[in-house]
Amino acid sequence: MDSRLRTTVLLAVLTALIVWLGGAIGGSNGMMFALVLAAVMNLGSYWFSDKIVLAMYRAQPLSESDAPQLYRIVRDLAHEAGLPTPRLYMIPEDTPNAFATGRNPENAVVAVTEGLWRLLTPDEIRGVLAHELGHVKNRDILVSSIAATLAGAVMILANMVRWGAIFGGFRGSDEDRGGGILELLVTAILAPVAATLIQLAISRSREYLADETGASLSHSPESLARALEKLSMASERIPMEDARPSTAHLFIVNPLSGRTLANLFSTHPPIEERIRRLRTMR
Repeated sequence: MDSRLRTTVLLAVLTALIVWLGGAIGGSNGMMFALVLAAVMNLGSYWFSDKIVLAMYRAQPLSESDAPQLYRIVRDLAHEAGLPTPRLYMIPEDTPNAFATGRNPENAVVAVTEGLWRLLTPDEIRGVLAHELGHVKNRDILVSSIAATLAGAVMILANMVRWGAIFGGFRGSDEDRGGGILELLVTAILAPVAATLIQLAISRSREYLADETGASLSHSPESLARALEKLSMASERIPMEDARPSTAHLFIVNPLSGRTLANLFSTHPPIEERIRRLRTMR
């Protein structure tokens, strides 16, 4: 299935989960409440997610005089992609990594760590920046924010269902729905797991698409493949201390890859498969 179609289907399933949980809480009124909650959360994510994530990682803005080579690369790539040149930020981290954020191409930001700048060659840096601009071009930042917000709404609603079932808040409508407390508890437990798996599937799908777009923009799939090899090995040796599971999907390689438990629910597809796909591109 095409990555864009797969993402659309998965977002639709996430929305259906929210409506389902809303129905469990209060029938048709609960469904409406659930949709309003999701809409409010999405609005907040749309306007403020970039500011939050940049502050979270203590990213500092870079001027062109600070990093002329970096600006030259990103300006060339933005021209190739038909995009405005994004703002550049530096993250004070030794772990080599990078991410893009911002609600649209006009407000996009690309952030790189100090470790990435030291580890990679100029061609490999170009491959990484092309990947991040691929996310901007494909509107992945918005898609990922929506997926994370919808998954968050599912968690909130599932908690409401769980506590309502435990304290008997929904008993009055059990006969109408033909369900019981046990059914509600199972729903409240399984829905967040399903939402998490769907969010991860969306993230993995968009990574493949950004690799493809980035390789096309840089005209060098091999440079991006080599960069991914280096970044993956470095992240396993020195995982990013400040990295959080809620924002791991933003980075070009999983910043938690050195932590065993974090690998159980990876936001990224296998690095070997990403490299294999890149090296089969012409």
